[in-house]
Amino acid sequence: MKLSKLGGKEIVNLSDGGRLGVLAESDLLVDEKNGKIRAMLVPDLKNQFSIFHDKNFIEIPWDCVRKIGNDMIIIELEEERITKRRFSF
Repeated sequence: MKLSKLGGKEIVNLSDGGRLGVLAESDLLVDEKNGKIRAMLVPDLKNQFSIFHDKNFIEIPWDCVRKIGNDMIIIELEEERITKRRFSF
């Protein structure tokens, strides 16, 4: 599947049914050695408005992806595995 086909898909967590975002708004972490996707960095919708231009992301390991469908990507990510990152721009 081409990366361009993934762009508009919604990311939904199978564990709690929550919507995490859209892949087009996310970034991908790619392993430089083998070119494989390691994780998705999805903007944290809870902290959408930041006055300091810092962006919070939820890191979703690629091994949590369970199914890529026509309209959505279904992941399975338990609360205790959620990693948050902050980037300044």
